[in-house]
Amino acid sequence: MSEMITADLVDLDLSADTKEAAARALAERMAALGRVTDLDGFLADVAAREAQMPTGLDGGIGIPHCRSEHVTEPTLAFGRKTAGIDFGAPDGPADLIFLIAAPAGADDAHLTILSALARQLTNAEFTAALRAVDDTQTAVALIRGDRSPAPEDVPARAESAERPRASAPSAEAAASAEGAASAGTAPAPGATAAPASRPFRVVAVTSCPTGIAHTYMAAESLENAGREAGVELVVETQGSAGFTRLDPAVIAAADGVVFAHDVPVREKERFAGKPTVDVGVKAGINRAAELVAEVREKAARGEVTAGPVPGTPVERTGEAGEGYGTRLRTWLMSGVSYMVPFVAAGGLLIALGFAIGGWQVNKAPSVMDHFVWTQADSWGALLFQIGGVAFNFLIPVLAGYIAYGMADRPGLVPGFVGGSIALTINAGFLGGLAAGLIAGGVVMAIQKVRIPAAVRGIMPVVVIPLISSAVVGFLMFVVIGKPIASAQKGMTDWLNGLTGTNAVLLGALLGLMMCFDLGGPVNKVAYTFATAGIAVANPGDSAMKIMAAVMAAGMVPPLAMALATTVRARLFTPTERENGKAAWVLGASFITEGAIPFAAADPLRVIPSAMAGGAVTGALSMTFGATLRAPHGGIFVVPLIGNPFLYLIAIAAGVGVSTALVVVLKGLRKQSPTGTGVESAGTTAAPPAGSKEPVAA
Repeated sequence: MSEMITADLVDLDLSADTKEAAARALAERMAALGRVTDLDGFLADVAAREAQMPTGLDGGIGIPHCRSEHVTEPTLAFGRKTAGIDFGAPDGPADLIFLIAAPAGADDAHLTILSALARQLTNAEFTAALRAVDDTQTAVALIRGDRSPAPEDVPARAESAERPRASAPSAEAAASAEGAASAGTAPAPGATAAPASRPFRVVAVTSCPTGIAHTYMAAESLENAGREAGVELVVETQGSAGFTRLDPAVIAAADGVVFAHDVPVREKERFAGKPTVDVGVKAGINRAAELVAEVREKAARGEVTAGPVPGTPVERTGEAGEGYGTRLRTWLMSGVSYMVPFVAAGGLLIALGFAIGGWQVNKAPSVMDHFVWTQADSWGALLFQIGGVAFNFLIPVLAGYIAYGMADRPGLVPGFVGGSIALTINAGFLGGLAAGLIAGGVVMAIQKVRIPAAVRGIMPVVVIPLISSAVVGFLMFVVIGKPIASAQKGMTDWLNGLTGTNAVLLGALLGLMMCFDLGGPVNKVAYTFATAGIAVANPGDSAMKIMAAVMAAGMVPPLAMALATTVRARLFTPTERENGKAAWVLGASFITEGAIPFAAADPLRVIPSAMAGGAVTGALSMTFGATLRAPHGGIFVVPLIGNPFLYLIAIAAGVGVSTALVVVLKGLRKQSPTGTGVESAGTTAAPPAGSKEPVAA
């Protein structure tokens, strides 16, 4: 703390009358010492944080604070205004103002010190001593912790006595807590009422947008309120310095939960099934005793949360001791979970476009150039083109959030850049997987490098995005892109050389290719090969048979996944079962990408199963002599198919084979010693702490 505040950063007689003027006066002191490089830019960041939530607290305290790229090192400035300045606290103006400035990339040690100060602000003796101090050096010593408040520092002044302590319980709250403790109502089944032999137990989570001040003040207030109420209360602070997860045994033994937060609680499902009070972080500071009483009342009434609910897909990189396979699946599920809405929305819009506009809707001009309100074709084209735009986000989102799962927010930029490049070079979803893993790995490597304090502030917003994006871009364009382009050309030439060979074998090969990477380069080679054959004025019968085989095989993966989630739902996660419902429509519309969420989450089981079914469908379609003169598949082109009944039989056979294989392979998964994986009893096993999906063996 010694380097964070000096006498030059203390003003015991602030002349400012507004919170903006107070912040500027204290920030000017920081700028004079070189702690702030751009005064106006820093004050804009302070104002932006203030706009999220007022920083005034009960007890006459204002704590304007922010993270900013304009701050060179963690700094604290203190000002005192006897008349008080309005910072939005319910009990009136603040006479103690602390301006906290943290660099955008502040290290954990500095932030831990700032959090300790935040906890001190709930100490009535500490704040009273600051109101009474007469010189800046003594104020600095008190704030640093070099000097503890002495009796002479805490005069019995009327204004000090009038200020309520934020965590002190009101008479009503105390009575409420007493009533909850002695309530004779039997708790409902599943409630966790505390036995008479031990105190009531509460676990709490506190967090705020910046994670510097309110997070830790709320924790301190809740802990104080718990002690005063005779409750065992343990807090998990999810602040800027990260967070240490509460022991699962502590959570399991808790009788109630308090969430005091202004940002999503990470791994929230850990606390499901217990009486829960969910409020903003300032309520945790100002109404701590009431929250403790409220959670006790809920426990007495038997009110519990409905059960485990998924939080954000992945908010960690894996627990210590987890195997690489488990962590890899966790990272992949991060990307898949964020990608799924784009698959569903884009795919269904494309399907509606075909249904309304016909199978040639993909040839329609841009609706910006031609749109007739009264024509169904125009509306079909509009839906199709919107869906196409949504689909273009699949690979960047997949890659971006895989990198996010590995390296948190710094991984987003290189992940999205790598995913976009994968889209540009037609690397498909496998290219997106590679881009996400590369981006996350590069960022994690950069974060391990020791950085001088002077440049830490610009690391998250300039250095890491710049270097990681350049590295990922080079690898995707030069190292990965060239081989993919060469492989695509080679496969196309090879297929052209196979023309005229055994039709059944060719159909099986094309089916394998259509289902290998689900819209990636191998899939595109097979599709391009087929469409090139019918692009001539009078396509031959063999070319139309190839087109039919390719289109039929492309429908197999999503339809098979949809059927598998229906007939063996217990083998799939709840999210996958929901995806399976959309996959029916996507598969029927020849949107092979509908199977990507399943393949990305479990590629070693899903892809081989899909390929086997695609091969069967392609071979049978060629055997039956089905033909298709349209360069698209799905139920919308059935009227254009030669031998449509046998064509549908070929699709059904392939779907059956893929479904059977994926069910068998998933059913053979071994249970881990901790019970992760998919249980044979028909329920999904609990994932490791923090994971949002069951873990594949």
